[in-house]
Amino acid sequence: MGKVMESRKHPEQGYRSCLGILRLGKRYTPERLENACHRALTIQGYSYKSVRSILERSLDTQPLPVIDQVPDPVATRHENIRGPDYYPSE
Repeated sequence: MGKVMESRKHPEQGYRSCLGILRLGKRYTPERLENACHRALTIQGYSYKSVRSILERSLDTQPLPVIDQVPDPVATRHENIRGPDYYPSE
């Protein structure tokens, strides 16, 4: 719930989102809600709508996506990309 609160400009908006997420526990099991919240944190979907969508589509039962945090240097090599040698040093 901390990420939801941090992502909102006004605390009242964060409270409403958190209450909505907790209310989803009435319709779904605690395990599914926990898994959906974990997935939402992984994909940085800090909203009620994201968690609800994950639950409605049963994505909480799917394996988590692998997200690369560091871009592959080989993938960034391209003829249109200028490297450090392009810029003059002072």
